[in-house]
Amino acid sequence: MSEPGPDLVVRRATAADHEAVGAVTVAAYAEFVHGPDDDYVALLRDAARRDREAELWVAERAGDVLGTVTLALEGSPWREIGEPGEGEFRMLAVDPAARRQGVGEALSQLVLGRFRELGAHAIVLSSLAEMTAAHRIYERLGFRRIPERDWSPVLGVDLVAFRLEL
Repeated sequence: MSEPGPDLVVRRATAADHEAVGAVTVAAYAEFVHGPDDDYVALLRDAARRDREAELWVAERAGDVLGTVTLALEGSPWREIGEPGEGEFRMLAVDPAARRQGVGEALSQLVLGRFRELGAHAIVLSSLAEMTAAHRIYERLGFRRIPERDWSPVLGVDLVAFRLEL
């Protein structure tokens, strides 16, 4: 994993970021959706909703949004598998053109730090079974599979669960 350069900034998203965040998220997930008419694409693109209903963060360099992550705090409708006391994050996405530049690492460190700051005792996430590159990153960070929380939101979409004790 690459170290982020000193010019990479991780910060809360603003309304001005929403369009770029939506585009980056759709691009990052393009190989995992069933084309532009897949219903999930609209959720991926709707950064404004994620910003209202969760914590939306961006990694940017020189004003260009290169990556994003959504933190689903307790009470957020974006939570899927989080239990009380656990942090949960979703849609960690890096612009395909910015991969291997430390963007995902910087966003991952933000997730860990933010949930520690909030007093979570663990962090959980769901990921498509096919996202094996992401799984390797999560495992390097100390996340472990929790197959008892694997689930399927719709027929044909299988999500695997991971957890990190803090």
